[in-house]
Amino acid sequence: QVQLVESGGGLVQAGGSLRLSCAASGRTFSSLNMAWFRQAPGRERDFVAAITWVGGSTRYAGSVRGRFTISRDNAKNTVYLQMNSLKPEDTAVYYCAADTARPIVPHTTSGPYDYWGQGTQVTVSS
Repeated sequence: QVQLVESGGGLVQAGGSLRLSCAASGRTFSSLNMAWFRQAPGRERDFVAAITWVGGSTRYAGSVRGRFTISRDNAKNTVYLQMNSLKPEDTAVYYCAADTARPIVPHTTSGPYDYWGQGTQVTVSS
């Protein structure tokens, strides 16, 4: 079992920045690929970013590439999502997810991820 707890969401003006954190427990964090997804009202859950267990490979959705950065600190059992140049369309609930399979290239669909956090709300005002 893996427990994931997100934090760092909030209300920010367009152009601003936020850093989300996801703290993991229950299993060796360094053995997990990690990802962030988001879900806006009335929409499906969309991939945002992912990182492999050693941090050597990352993937991003086209809509966030160049603005968002995923990183991890295995010593702190935490994965981060630094979000810069935020836009109103980034408004969503952001979820952290863990993949125990550890593919070399992290998955960008939700199905392979085994564990999910409860989500944290990010609201970007125009």
